[in-house]
Amino acid sequence: MAKIDLRETALLRTERMRSRLKRQAKILGTLVAGLYLIELADWLVLDGALDGWGIQPRTLGGLQAIVVAPWLHAGFGHLFANTIPLLVLGWFVMVRQINDFFWVVLVSLLTSGAGIWLLGGEASIHLGSSGVIFGLFGYLLARGYRERSLVALGIAAAALLLYGGMLWGLLPLHPEVSWQGHLFGFLGGASLAWHPQRSQRR
Repeated sequence: MAKIDLRETALLRTERMRSRLKRQAKILGTLVAGLYLIELADWLVLDGALDGWGIQPRTLGGLQAIVVAPWLHAGFGHLFANTIPLLVLGWFVMVRQINDFFWVVLVSLLTSGAGIWLLGGEASIHLGSSGVIFGLFGYLLARGYRERSLVALGIAAAALLLYGGMLWGLLPLHPEVSWQGHLFGFLGGASLAWHPQRSQRR
């Protein structure tokens, strides 16, 4: 009887894990597919007109664009560069709790956009999901530091090993890179690691 119970328990856990992985894949796949459909429409139908919908610092239109700009990219090359880190870091966040992903995306989107709007260069337009990606990265590193549990540290170490070079993007080294969005997105994501509900151990 004990062997049967153990087998049933193992099967139940496997099924739950499979269901969880399917949900994670569906969320990330839908997000990325949406980004590519937007870029495809901009290329085929709108002739790049959506690129003008990015954040223009210290303008009313730029303020409204904070929630729009992360879903737009300056061509497929730009989108390709963001796709893999978005998928990998997004999944790393989901490993602990799927809902954390949505919170990090929301907060880093807003803080990244606000940083660009306040500190971005005059007559510039900023777009792309890199601020969200930096938010995911910041959250993972900060959570590892705050919790110092084996799981949190392992995930943070994996993120750092794969994308540690991203930290250079927090500095104003290249005028064509929106380092303000990177920095504020990173800080926004990291701040969630100290939120009472988000930082609760699971």
